[in-house]
Amino acid sequence: MNNQELEGNVSAELFWDPKIDSEAVAVSTDGGTVTLRGTVGSLRQKREAKRAAERVFGVTRVNNDLDVRILTDRRRDDADLRGDVLQALMLDDLVPTDIDASVKDGLVTLTGATEWQYQRDEAEYITANILGVTGIENDIDIVPPTPSPKDVEHSIKKAMGRDAKLDANNVSVKTSNGTATLTGTVRSFAEHDSAVAAAWSAPGITAVDDRIDVFY
Repeated sequence: MNNQELEGNVSAELFWDPKIDSEAVAVSTDGGTVTLRGTVGSLRQKREAKRAAERVFGVTRVNNDLDVRILTDRRRDDADLRGDVLQALMLDDLVPTDIDASVKDGLVTLTGATEWQYQRDEAEYITANILGVTGIENDIDIVPPTPSPKDVEHSIKKAMGRDAKLDANNVSVKTSNGTATLTGTVRSFAEHDSAVAAAWSAPGITAVDDRIDVFY
């Protein structure tokens, strides 16, 4: 697939997604690398645009250079915005109660500790959906119990093997000091994301070194 075809397919996918103002997004391609530029009205739109691009066959990497600019009548005072973020986090039972947030010019910094990556992701997801948030710094630490590396590697490979979207034989896993290093080749971003999700779901994992290549 040449650059022009890939660019057209990504643009079509952005147009197809009703959550995205596709007219505000410019798409360029270089091989399988897609770059998104422009200005959108919310952090959620920026994130959804990246997800839409990753769904397109032939895309191996997405550079999300979209800017978030809140319209003047929708700008929020930092103190009010922090209150809404904390309220939303408190109401989500997947997020630990000690997660805190600070806000400066619409940029939210999340702090605290969780036992699992999914809790960290949930806090970021909830925050991104609050009107007025222009960016997120996720400084939440993962502090889980620490099982043996071999047990962790085994549990990750078993999880990969159960996933119908993933050929686990093409991905190798090594763990050290809470970091899972993934290597190998997969056929799509869906496979890639499944492998990374399996690694993050293992007990004791605090970081994932993602070295997986997407190759069509």
